Amino acid sequence: MSDHIFGRSTKGTLPVAVAGDGCYLIDASGKRYLDGSGGAAVSCLGHSNAAVRAALHDQLDRMAFAHTGFFTSQPAEQLADTLIANAPEGIERVYLVSGGSEAVEAALKLARQYFLEIGQPQRHRVIARRQSYHGNTLGALATGGNEWRRAQFAPMLIETSHISACYEYRGRAEGESVEAYGLRAADELEAEIQRLGPESVMAFVAEPVVGATAGAVPAVKGYLKRIREICDRHGVLLILDEVMCGMGRTGYLFACQEDGVAPDMITIAKGLGAGYQPIGALLVQGRIYNAIAAGSGFFQHGHTYMGHAMAATAANAVLAEILGKDLLARVRTQGEKLQAALLDAFGDHPHVGDIRGRGLFRGVELVADRATKAPFDPARKLNARIKAEAFKAGLICYPMGGTIDGQSGDHVLLAPPFIIEDAQIDELVGKLSGAIDRALSA
Repeated sequence: MSDHIFGRSTKGTLPVAVAGDGCYLIDASGKRYLDGSGGAAVSCLGHSNAAVRAALHDQLDRMAFAHTGFFTSQPAEQLADTLIANAPEGIERVYLVSGGSEAVEAALKLARQYFLEIGQPQRHRVIARRQSYHGNTLGALATGGNEWRRAQFAPMLIETSHISACYEYRGRAEGESVEAYGLRAADELEAEIQRLGPESVMAFVAEPVVGATAGAVPAVKGYLKRIREICDRHGVLLILDEVMCGMGRTGYLFACQEDGVAPDMITIAKGLGAGYQPIGALLVQGRIYNAIAAGSGFFQHGHTYMGHAMAATAANAVLAEILGKDLLARVRTQGEKLQAALLDAFGDHPHVGDIRGRGLFRGVELVADRATKAPFDPARKLNARIKAEAFKAGLICYPMGGTIDGQSGDHVLLAPPFIIEDAQIDELVGKLSGAIDRALSA
């Protein structure tokens, strides 16, 4: 092992991954790990897709890279066409980047430039939601509402307002209908816009299904439609962050399609490249692009590797697999089976409070007391124990702490490859059940 890698943590050593086989990763000792979370909801096609690998070999033999300051490329053009052909109404342009944080940064900067171009320079404020996560670059981090991630960098972050998340398990009052709760949660946006001054608000940013920080928490029916109405009323841009929940993860290519909402901008990444190449994208409404084109004609932003031919090739091959093999229907079917298996294993578990999500994007929330929904003491580090126990058993899952407020609460996020078989769903749930029980008894 090298002594020179600066990894995510300075503690401990990690096994060396040497091969992939469908839904499994294999380390140097030959141990197999079922990838129950797709890494971080990335590896939607598993780790050995022949079509994607062949496409990359073919593109590499022809051309790897041409800087977008000088050239476009056929893979980038094809990717944009495919995304727009399948995007929500009004989305007409694609800005290609290398990952989710880059996509969110681009969205924030484009929102600001758009309002400058159309003569509304007073608009600069961003509203997002508590317990959201939008990336680790400074603008994206400021937008995100996870206090644990923000705390040490707070002096460097732009001012952002945060309203409550749409978090039915924690937020819906006793006797309140799901629809009434959704409208009440959405109306917090109206109140915050009024508090800040509507003429100063630039954008509202939200994940249709909250991923890493809360564990697959979906917007309830009607919530995003009310959010869209509020944004339209005040001329505020609606930016939906689908970096984790998009590209088929919920059973729809774009998660917001299930909600019947067309945003002004969508950010995507992760499943777009399925781990075969680093790629992300910002998709925008035609009127936003046209404002830039009719004004300065230049988006004052850019990255060296944007529109990278190899990355775009991978994304094209990934989308061909998802759309050409009807994997969206498979995600919905296998997602229902995964939910049923989780309910069977944990429906009566004394320390599982909620099982939620859409498609192959599911969250299991742990509680000390089901009746009161009280969380475990964060000092217990239950999520870390579950992760370690699962990994020992040959299961990769994505547990996190701070589910409720950035400090308290534990959940496990599951986002297996779209190709997961029934027997592998049973393996996933069985190994997760054992890991949870061992972690609780420790």
